[in-house]
Amino acid sequence: MTDSGAGGSGDKKDTEPLEPPSPRAPSDGPAPGAESPTREFTFPPGTAAPGAPAAAASDIDGVRFDDSPAGGLLSGVRAPAVPDVPSPISARYLFPTEKYRGEWRRHWVHLMPWYIIGTLSTFIMGLASGMLTKWDNANRDTALSVTVIVWLLILGFVGWKILDWYMDRFILTNKRIMLIQGVITRSVAMMPLGRVTDMKYSQTPMGRMLNYGEFIIESAGQDQALRNVPHLPNPNELYLQMCEEMYEPEAVDERMAEPEEDLIPDEEPAVPGKADGT
Repeated sequence: MTDSGAGGSGDKKDTEPLEPPSPRAPSDGPAPGAESPTREFTFPPGTAAPGAPAAAASDIDGVRFDDSPAGGLLSGVRAPAVPDVPSPISARYLFPTEKYRGEWRRHWVHLMPWYIIGTLSTFIMGLASGMLTKWDNANRDTALSVTVIVWLLILGFVGWKILDWYMDRFILTNKRIMLIQGVITRSVAMMPLGRVTDMKYSQTPMGRMLNYGEFIIESAGQDQALRNVPHLPNPNELYLQMCEEMYEPEAVDERMAEPEEDLIPDEEPAVPGKADGT
């Protein structure tokens, strides 16, 4: 008897035919490509789905307006805050039929030279006072008094400049732009929006970092009372607001008339199926 391997060619065995595999039983899930028979629940607009985290006030704060003067690349991109009513400083210069759009003070960098002067004068006064106290002379007290008086005069002038910065206002209405300057002697420059032929703003590298710029406004007239306005905060947002006021005043009025929607719901939405306590 000859034995051959299982894979030998000389071995012939009777094999049973293989049956085709039985089809797999359908599962409970939907077939591929078919829509799942799930129920969909809709929630009222402005409400969150159950289990979703509620919007916190800190999350929404990023989309609100911010009047921080130190905006720019160092503190994020935020639009300037516009008060609803004019301040007493600017209200006296508005007539009843025009619509108030906002007012702005110059950026704090406008006071940087006076900050430097006040700091240097304080440092020099301290150094000079220390040297005069060691000076053995009959005029020492007089020289020390003069040094202190000069220092106080310089600080008083710096304080005057800070007060002048606080009183200055750049005002925008639906009809004109104004620049109010001065504390005792007031100067009011005005230009109608209808006469503005060209407007641009420029930013230095420092202006881009601290978010301020200089506005240059051209009009049809030769003598322009309001042309260069340096150190205005948030120049990009202010530029867009002024352009919209000149070219789309109806859209501004419509947006101002819309009530502000509440972004945070006061009450949690009712969950379907739990209204009856089940």
